Amino acid sequence: MSEGKRPQAARSEASRPARSEAKPSEDRTGPPSEDQRVRRRVRVIVHGRVQGVAFRAHTAEQARRAGVSGWVRNRPDGSVEAAFEGADSAVEALLAFVRRGPRAARVDAVDAIEEPLEGNVRFEVRG
Repeated sequence: MSEGKRPQAARSEASRPARSEAKPSEDRTGPPSEDQRVRRRVRVIVHGRVQGVAFRAHTAEQARRAGVSGWVRNRPDGSVEAAFEGADSAVEALLAFVRRGPRAARVDAVDAIEEPLEGNVRFEVRG
């Protein structure tokens, strides 16, 4: 009787979707690239018509798409401040985005400064 169940168990396993053979500690996409290993953090202050034009929402959307953590907030002087932390190319992509801004914005200047990593794990919109 147990011999009859063994092939049935094999069939039920075969009918399940294939799972990755990678061990939990292994990256299924291979070893991390140099860019993924090199992480950086940049804080920016964006000047121009950058409040009231969904700048924070668009920045947060771009950051989440790029896998960048950090935050963005309005400042009392009318500028927007943000911190981006992640892989070098992802942070560069965010810097390029804030230099042009969303369609309704007008970016006059961007001040950027490198900072030590803080270990942010998500991107948030602050006040």
